[in-house]
Amino acid sequence: MIRSSSVSYMRTNLSPVSELAIDLDRFGAGALHHQIETSIRQRIRSGALPAGVALPPTRALATELGVARGVVVEAYAQLVAEGYLTSRSGGYTQVASAAAATAPRPGRPAAPRLTRPVVDFGYGRCNLAAFPRAAWLRSVRRVLTEAPDERLGYLDGRGAVELRSALAAYLNRVRGTNADPETIVITNGYAQAVSLLLGVLAARGARTVAVEDPSIADDARPIADALGLRVAGVPVGDDGVRVDAVAELDADVLILTPSHQWPTGGVLSPEARAAVLGWAQRTGALVLEDDYDAEYRYDRAPVGAMQGLDPDRVAYAGTASKTLAPGFRLGWLILPRELVEPFAAAKLLADRGSPIMDQLTFADFLSRGEFDRHLRRMRPIYRARRDALLRALARHLPQLDPAGIAAGLHMVAWLPRDLDEASVIAAAAREGVAIAGVSPYRLSPAPRGGLIFGYSDLNERAIADGVARLARAVSGLA
Repeated sequence: MIRSSSVSYMRTNLSPVSELAIDLDRFGAGALHHQIETSIRQRIRSGALPAGVALPPTRALATELGVARGVVVEAYAQLVAEGYLTSRSGGYTQVASAAAATAPRPGRPAAPRLTRPVVDFGYGRCNLAAFPRAAWLRSVRRVLTEAPDERLGYLDGRGAVELRSALAAYLNRVRGTNADPETIVITNGYAQAVSLLLGVLAARGARTVAVEDPSIADDARPIADALGLRVAGVPVGDDGVRVDAVAELDADVLILTPSHQWPTGGVLSPEARAAVLGWAQRTGALVLEDDYDAEYRYDRAPVGAMQGLDPDRVAYAGTASKTLAPGFRLGWLILPRELVEPFAAAKLLADRGSPIMDQLTFADFLSRGEFDRHLRRMRPIYRARRDALLRALARHLPQLDPAGIAAGLHMVAWLPRDLDEASVIAAAAREGVAIAGVSPYRLSPAPRGGLIFGYSDLNERAIADGVARLARAVSGLA
């Protein structure tokens, strides 16, 4: 799903501001011009775009959505034909009179009602509208111009050496890893990385996979089930996985998010990390470190990767999904040396290697410092959004207890014990707010529920509106 940010456009006269928030699904939800038509039509029918409001110029809206201008022109033309919009040569495209806009044209079925929320606190996203297109395009052009012909041939299972070298330099510098290009394998995101790794470990005799409780194990659990592996949960405390539970664990691999536990946001202390590594050394188990969003930190010093402390017992997984865009499907694993060859063989068997042009482009992007510059631009934006969320919660829902706020792109707010998580989520939906709870990500019951607030792709006004709506929903449950 690709979501455009809400952008305001104002006419040169004193007519109201036109707000459009259009979601485009570029992977199978219908033609783009139909999606734009449907979104604008619904906003007119609902009254969100009243009569006389000017829509953005086609060129401006096309640029914002990342589509060809002709796509927007076609959408506008259809809505003009239906009577929803009026357009004059050389003038603005405007919303037609309310009577014309609310009545479908004869012979044409009414558009189906959309059920999209007004505010969506969905997690696991980054701000796609902020993707550094110009810098990425420069890297694409350099690669197309300079890459030798032989780089377009078949790859080995580890991936392009240019990207593995650039990643080793970057991760050793920024995340404190202990990597060299020979121990890195490029994957199509984290999902493929965990799938191939569990397959390799199962072939080597692994029988049990341990995951944090709660955790987002949507990738690991179905794969483990398919491989016949047992899944065990390890309780999480305020600072991450509980080391007393790890000490008693009988597992072959432990999947952790030590730098920013998902979803609670805890950070595993140096003493706890040492205890986990001691367990891995005693038992011969492997720790899979999922470093999914450690680049975004606001109120604390950087926390290095566990892999740098024991590269023989820790496999480190990272992706570009939270920093650039999940659609690139760019991921990487730093592996213990004994696992590199079997993992690379499994990768080669799975898909003959990740796309070379994307790998070479990202390598150029990394090596020239563009990735660092992009992160520096995004940190203050995400921090401002996090701060807006904290202010809104303090004002409207002071009974909620925020946690995991020092880093990342989401936070958890724990509910008081007299509020039922499922009831709050259902009431929020009736107020136009989509939000997830913590309970679906638990393997065992918990004494109280919690809400997961993703804030990376919401502007500060939308965040404030969403929390105010949520507060109305909660007050209705009293």
